[in-house]
Amino acid sequence: MEGSKSGFQLRRRLVHLTVGLLSFPGLVWCNRLRIVGMDKVAKLPKHRVLFVSNHQTYFSEVICLLHVFSALKWGHRKRLGLPVYLLNPFLHVNYVAAAETMKKNFLSRLFLLAGGITVKRAWRSVGTEQIKGLDASDSRKIHRALDDNWVINFPQGTTTPYVPGRKGTARIMQQVQPIVIPIVIDGFSKAFNKTGLKMRRWGTRLTITFKDPLVYNPESSTEELLEQVMDAIEQSPRFHPKNH
Repeated sequence: MEGSKSGFQLRRRLVHLTVGLLSFPGLVWCNRLRIVGMDKVAKLPKHRVLFVSNHQTYFSEVICLLHVFSALKWGHRKRLGLPVYLLNPFLHVNYVAAAETMKKNFLSRLFLLAGGITVKRAWRSVGTEQIKGLDASDSRKIHRALDDNWVINFPQGTTTPYVPGRKGTARIMQQVQPIVIPIVIDGFSKAFNKTGLKMRRWGTRLTITFKDPLVYNPESSTEELLEQVMDAIEQSPRFHPKNH
């Protein structure tokens, strides 16, 4: 048992090291990465923390957040610094991803080892998305992960901006009552392609902003909690450009 666990941890470290070294130049040298609020994250406990974020590519934001968390482990509070932190990365983190996305190719399957939690998406036959909550098995996976780790979740479940969020996020807040940290990201869709694995523009300002923990009442309705989350990650209708 111990041997299999240590072997799994070694594989995760190797994935973090490989993905980290390949992605660092695109995040820091080819573009201009700005991180706001790293000091807030440094004060968090190492479990029962749910990060909720908007989503612009499949992988680049998750990869960048893994960089940030490992840099924090090494004492960085304002920027990533040199990627020596990849030698001993922060592994107490999982991220939620659509099962069909993570099965697309070898790279996505490999990246699952970095801490992916796969969930099923609900689609109509004509291809439009149904906004549903997580099914029971998917919820249990996220609940178990929160018991020991941080979890990164994208409430919209899509890279399309300003679409409604999914109630699964609100239900996690009701059932587990984690610390909820909103994140607002920007610039990734300009710098990278949809997968987030290829550069398409150099010199782009990439921004990750960690906000204060969300103050919420777990006894509120799922609609009220989801509205709070969508406002916090600046994806609710009032943030849509057409309303300004």
